[in-house]
Amino acid sequence: MNIVITGANRGLGLAFVSHYLELGDTVWACYRSHQDGLAEIESEQLHLVQWDVSSNEAPQGTFPDAIDLLINNAGIYGPGKDGQSLAKVKPETMLEVFNVDCVGPLRVVQRLEEHVKKAGGCIANISSKMGSSDDNSSGGTYAYRAAKSALVIVSKSMAVDLAPFGVHVITLHPGWVQTDMTNQTGLIDVQTSVNGMSEVIAARDKYQPGQFIAFDGKQIIG
Repeated sequence: MNIVITGANRGLGLAFVSHYLELGDTVWACYRSHQDGLAEIESEQLHLVQWDVSSNEAPQGTFPDAIDLLINNAGIYGPGKDGQSLAKVKPETMLEVFNVDCVGPLRVVQRLEEHVKKAGGCIANISSKMGSSDDNSSGGTYAYRAAKSALVIVSKSMAVDLAPFGVHVITLHPGWVQTDMTNQTGLIDVQTSVNGMSEVIAARDKYQPGQFIAFDGKQIIG
């Protein structure tokens, strides 16, 4: 398969890259400014593309005519929990996180839509259970919660709009993962999360287009 992954230089994105390369797929790994772990991978099936999804600037690289799987993984958390409290969260913070975590995936799909259509491929948008209003019992984290919640809605609209072209869109919750974003305080490791999400992607026909699914295959209620 031809696979495009954003935010691929570390964490979940880098693990996705390694996972699919090991399966023999060809991967276009996108990074914002630093290659980080990508620079250590030696593979003729790996193509690096510099792409800041928060910007309208074109990516610095090319993609295959047909994309079988597009994983929108790039995202930010924003300030720590205290900086996203009701009293302290700033409008600028809300807009910055929303731009990366919600508008970013939309930019990517708009640019690569025809490539995915050509393959009748799959788009996997990485959101978070923190974007579920039903699951929100602790409040706070305004910017991150709002952006990830909005991505669920955007992903659903993509699913409806692209279904007639044979493109399946799914929204994923990676779990509380031990990454730099969580200061390594997660409940599961990166490999467990990626293995689980990859299984969900492979079994996407079991799920309704745009459905919000956790790494363990369980549905997330919005």
